[in-house]
Amino acid sequence: MKVKVVNKSGFPVPFYATELSAGMDLKANITEPVTLGPLERAMVPTGLFIALPDGTEAQVRPRSGLALKNGVTVLNTPGTIDAGYRGEVGVILANFGSEPFRVEKGSKIARIVVAPC
Repeated sequence: MKVKVVNKSGFPVPFYATELSAGMDLKANITEPVTLGPLERAMVPTGLFIALPDGTEAQVRPRSGLALKNGVTVLNTPGTIDAGYRGEVGVILANFGSEPFRVEKGSKIARIVVAPC
């Protein structure tokens, strides 16, 4: 399936890390670090704009390592990006851990899965 991607992040376009990968990593496209205190949330931009084919959606999902190690997850998960959406892909991160969590430029913050619907 062809997905048109406009990448304004300066990072490589997301890719499948292995032949059996279901999703691709999304990275934080920020100029300054963002610190999420316990129970705080923030929209983190990715610098990616996508155009999906009709009959598909993209799902933004948490990274299991962030959830297990830091208590950081994606709210509204899976977040659905409809085929008609043309804005920037953003990730709503929430910190349910007991310590502040710092998001740096280029941090892997979520995964994206493109699927038929």
